[in-house]
Amino acid sequence: MKDFSIAMALVDYIPVIFFAVSAVILMRSLYNKMSKGAFALFAAGTIDIICAGALKATYKLLYAAAVCDFEPLNAMFFPVQSIGFLLAGIGILAMICHKQGKNAVYAAVPPVFSGTFVFVALMVAGLGIMDAVLCILSVKLKKPALIALFSLSFICSLCMGYLSSQDFAQASMNWIAEGVNVVGQGTLLIGTLLLRKHGLDKLKLSDGE
Repeated sequence: MKDFSIAMALVDYIPVIFFAVSAVILMRSLYNKMSKGAFALFAAGTIDIICAGALKATYKLLYAAAVCDFEPLNAMFFPVQSIGFLLAGIGILAMICHKQGKNAVYAAVPPVFSGTFVFVALMVAGLGIMDAVLCILSVKLKKPALIALFSLSFICSLCMGYLSSQDFAQASMNWIAEGVNVVGQGTLLIGTLLLRKHGLDKLKLSDGE
């Protein structure tokens, strides 16, 4: 039996909100630096991530409030969020590696598997790519200190990957995971806000822009 409380479920919305704000800031700041295809991938990926996180938190809230045990909301979390991270990572990486023009960037959507390991791997890979690109942008803006924030965000994602393999029926494991997730998404949000403050909107990625 799962040990969720209403307080725990409400806390689960916090990292979702942090990530959503970070995603909106990045989409607004990077829109004119991406091809339509790259931006579509990044936007679709981040929307997937936000929806998956919000639905997982809603599942916990419904369960904790004894409304219902709507398991499909819980079961869809890993497939939707992991593919979202992968798409967002590919989109933002394309901004750096692919010449941005009229040609769209496409990615094959991974097949859906029944276990969680492959989804954890996709989540870590996608967020790792995102954080790596944000570190590159930090260097371009001559703010290398921000690398520490994005590195901490990635480390927290690695911890979440480990924690996802543990027994989440225990309240203690859920609270630990909540704390790690809040710190991870909180540092991502702070780093993103500082990138924008220091001129991300006006940054030129190449001489030809």
